[in-house]
Amino acid sequence: MRYDLDQLETFLAVLELGTVTAAAARLNLSKSVISKRISDLELELGTALFRRNAGRIAPTESAQRFAERIRPALADLRSAAEAAAWGSTEQLRGTLSIAAPMSFGTLHLSLILGQFAAQNPALSLRIEYDDRTVDLAREGFDLAVRIGPLQDSALMARKLCNDVSVACASPAYLDRHGRPETPLDLTGQPVIGYSHMPNSTLWRFRTGRRDVHPAIREAAMVNNGETMRDLAISGIGLAMLPGFIAFPAIASGQLEQVLPEATTRDMPISAVWPHIHPMPAKLRALIDFLADELADGAPWKTP
Repeated sequence: MRYDLDQLETFLAVLELGTVTAAAARLNLSKSVISKRISDLELELGTALFRRNAGRIAPTESAQRFAERIRPALADLRSAAEAAAWGSTEQLRGTLSIAAPMSFGTLHLSLILGQFAAQNPALSLRIEYDDRTVDLAREGFDLAVRIGPLQDSALMARKLCNDVSVACASPAYLDRHGRPETPLDLTGQPVIGYSHMPNSTLWRFRTGRRDVHPAIREAAMVNNGETMRDLAISGIGLAMLPGFIAFPAIASGQLEQVLPEATTRDMPISAVWPHIHPMPAKLRALIDFLADELADGAPWKTP
């Protein structure tokens, strides 16, 4: 049985992206080359990897099982090849694929990644911002930045910094409804929820040794933190925002923090990556760079 790495990389790209066209765009190849590589691989394996129907393709069960086996093997092979080829030099090479939440990416991460790229001109970065939780192995990412408590124990992780949840509203809203003095003063008030977080309209405040959950009501449910901020600025309700979104708006006077003396949910910001040994130098360098740049919550600060 003979097949090459190009075939395997092409197969994973088609599986991840769902179309030959998208895979061709990512790999900078023609659709005919992509199709031939897939056909040749199917011939070598003796099984169909995709079902084709009216221009659409869908992976077979064989394709899913095959992908689960080859993803870690290819990652190890890339790591070994890079260590052998570039281990004796200080210059980082190759490609790093990075996923991060949209708002954190556009507000803070892009500048940091730009600095890292400028220091490593032989390294190519593939960056995708999306608020959903991506499957790193299945979607071909080397690293993701995640906000909040981590759920996937199969991933390696390093905390980059701590952030906090901030309850806030526009000054005009608080002028109309009053400024709460205790968490229970929020009972019945409208809030803006975040659809990617379970129970995002179940707010918790800790006062002394007691947790308080005011009975609030949903004014809107959105899938992006900056949209939550903008709706709060418009005055339709309160929002519980991460500090990296809330504090600049508070500093500018567009929002006002509510109940600043009450403790809310911690929001650790972490880097996560699939287990790989040895860790590629480029991945270790990026994680160290992020940790240095985000130490003490920089570049945002509490008001």
